[in-house]
Parts: sequence; C-alpha cells; structure tokens
Amino acid sequence: MDNFVEELRQETRWLPTEETEDESVTNAVVPGIYLPLLPKHFNHPTNMAVKSSEFQKVKEDCLCCIQDALLQSQWQRAAELMISYLEILENTSSEKRVPSQEEIWRIGTEILQQHPRSNIDEINYFADRMKSLGVKRYLKISLEHAFHLLCSGFVDEAYQNLILTESWRYGEETVAQEKELKLVQAYKGLIDYYMWLKKKTDLLELDEDSCTQTSLQQEMQRLYQQAKVSLREIIRIPGVWDPFVICYVDLLEHYEEYEEAREVLSDYAYNSKFPSNPNAHVYYYQFLKRRRESRKAQISALQILHELVPSHELMLEFYNLLKKSKKRKKHKLQLKVIFAVLDFAVWKENVKAWSYLAKQTVEILQNSDKQFHWLKKEWDIRKHWWPAFHFSLYLAKRNWQENKKLTCEKVLIAGILLGKDCKYFKYVSKEGCKVQKKKFRQLKKFVKEHSWVGLRLADT
Repeated sequence: MDNFVEELRQETRWLPTEETEDESVTNAVVPGIYLPLLPKHFNHPTNMAVKSSEFQKVKEDCLCCIQDALLQSQWQRAAELMISYLEILENTSSEKRVPSQEEIWRIGTEILQQHPRSNIDEINYFADRMKSLGVKRYLKISLEHAFHLLCSGFVDEAYQNLILTESWRYGEETVAQEKELKLVQAYKGLIDYYMWLKKKTDLLELDEDSCTQTSLQQEMQRLYQQAKVSLREIIRIPGVWDPFVICYVDLLEHYEEYEEAREVLSDYAYNSKFPSNPNAHVYYYQFLKRRRESRKAQISALQILHELVPSHELMLEFYNLLKKSKKRKKHKLQLKVIFAVLDFAVWKENVKAWSYLAKQTVEILQNSDKQFHWLKKEWDIRKHWWPAFHFSLYLAKRNWQENKKLTCEKVLIAGILLGKDCKYFKYVSKEGCKVQKKKFRQLKKFVKEHSWVGLRLADT
C-alpha cells in the first residue's frame, strides 16, 4: 500500500504545468478519502486523475479492514468503515456495482444484527434501502429481513413482511426467483403453524364449556388451511426441508389425516429425486412407531438409517427390533449393528451397548458353530484397531475407576476376543477379584473355557 501511495504522489508531481482551465480543475488536489480507524497512509490527498483501478484498490483494502473488524467483533469500527466503503456504489460500472451491493447487503446486515446499539428501526430502514437497490436479490433480502425480525421476537412484523414479499412481482425477475418465492411462502406457512400451535395451547388451557372454545377452533382451522397450502408447495420441490416437513406432518396428524402424512414422509425418505437425508428416515420411523405399525416396516426404515448413519442414537432401538425377529439373518444384522455402533467414540462408554454385545457374544458361543462365523467376520474388520481403541491398559484403569458397571461388560468382551493375556482383561480381573471375588472368578473361568475363541478369531 505504501508503494501505491508513493506512486500516486509521484504521478501528481510530474503532471504538466501548462494546462487548460478544464484540465486545471480536473487535476486539482481535493481533500483525501477519509477512512475512519484505518492506517495513516490511507489519509492522503487524492488526485482526481488517479485511475479507477487504483481507487478500486483502496476500496479493496478498506474491505479487508472491515472483514478484520468483523472477525474481531469490533462492530463500531466496522460500522465506521462501512460509511467509507459505501462510496463504491458510485462506481458506474454495472459489473462492479452488483457485487459491491451484495457485499454491502451482507456486511451491513451482519453489523446491524450484531451491533449492541442497533435497533429494529435502523434494520428495517437498511433492509428497505437494500431491496430498492436491485430486484435480483429482492426476495433473498426480504427473507433475511424476516429472519432477523423473527429472531428479535417481532413475529407479526415478520409475517407482514413475508405477505408483502409474497405479492412482489417484477416481470421476468419474478420467474427467475420462483424458488425463492416458494421459500417465502414456506416461511409464511411456518409462522402460520407457530400461531396455530399457540392457539392449540390456549385451547388446551380452556374449560370444555368455555364460550371462546369455538372461536379458537375456527381460528385454528383457518391457520391450518393457510399453513397447509404454503408448506405443501415447498416440500414437493426436491431438497432438504426438515422444519417444514415436521410442521406439516404435525398438522396432518392433529386433524387425523394419517394417510397423507404417511405419503409425505415416505416420499421425503424414499424419493430418489430428493438428496440423501438421514433425518427423513428418522421422521418416517417415528411416525410408524406412533402409529404402531408393523415391526417389519419399522425395521425397514431404520435399516436405511443404519446404512447412512451407523452411529445414530436410534441404533439401539433398531437392535432391539431385530432381536425380536425370529429370522436368522436379522440376528446376523443385529450383531453387525452393535459392532458398528461401538466403532464410534460417542458410544465408547455406553453401558447398554456393551451389555448387548456381551450378551449376544455369549449366546453365539453357546450356539455351537452355527453363528461363530458372524463373530469372526465382524472381528476381522476390527482386530487391528479395536484393542487400542477399547482395550488398552490406560482405559482399563480409567474405566475401573470411573464406571465399574461399564468395565464389567467390557472385560468379558476383551477376554473372549483377545484372550486372557489381554492387558484390559488382566488388570480388571485382578482388581475385580479384590472386591467381587466370586463374580470375577466365574468370569475368569468362562474366559478360560473359551480360550479357543481367541485362537480361532486370530486365524486369517
């Protein structure tokens, strides 16, 4: 930047001395651009003959300073810098004007939302001005304006803003922003749902013979119809629409439109046009569970969730559903599910998960060789990293000190999979014999009787 300033001054110094009156006016030294709180070299006399590219460079440096202020949460400094940066809108080049407006909208919104002394009137004024600068971003700016109003607790104002936005039309630009318009309608529907929910709560608090009950029910019905129309439109478009789907299904279930709710959730989960979304399968499973649908249908929904997110919190429910099945392949999947769950750190200290694995492992060993290859297959995938991940000496000491119930479940698995010489097993069984001698003697005996398991599992 210093080099740029020096070049600028040299250019001024070597200007011709003989010039016309017009040229004299053009090349006159005028007050410098003042950028508050910038380094001193920004404050210098600026010659009107300076090329626009050099002026643009100063502005880019100003933008960097604004970004720095934003990153450091210096909202007042950022606001002062923005005053200078607004001059960029005077650039007559449409190619440069559009991105500049975009930057001012995004940065200005962030400053106003975060500045401790900003108020809703200033935010409304800024949003209205930005909407008038360019129709190509009208709907996006209106949506963001509505979001801020909602976050600030101005629900009615946000709703009115969305109603006005929904009615906006501007020739071909309306068609170009059709998706944004659908989103505006969807958020209006979301507010309708919110108001419906409030009316529902009010209704539950009333006495059954209250005279206001009928009017509340009518108001709820009106809001339901409005929300239903708006929300239905957005969820037909391929995308991830979790908040809208949840609200829409809640409305349908309240009015006992179960078949439509099922169709919506099924389409959201299984339609190939929609992006892969684990939550879609969660919502569908929860609906099936509420409706007490068949175990087969519930397993089908959770099986896809298992493939997408094997560490999901619903996997223990999935495990129990599989356990109730009489089919052998479901029991095989059951073992795969519980092993997969314990692959993730979030489940490392889950007592229930280790308990399930320990119990099924014992059942497999007691079932002769019919299911042993299931265990071998799962262990082969993990034998090189599970010992350090789950069964180190450090973990043995920590688990024993912090959670003895967890340790008692893990030690059985360690002894069976890795043998009696496993550090985890040796430490825990030694410490356990000091406090529960009988229990740990039985454990050691069981592991010794099944010492062949470790040898067979070690075979490649």
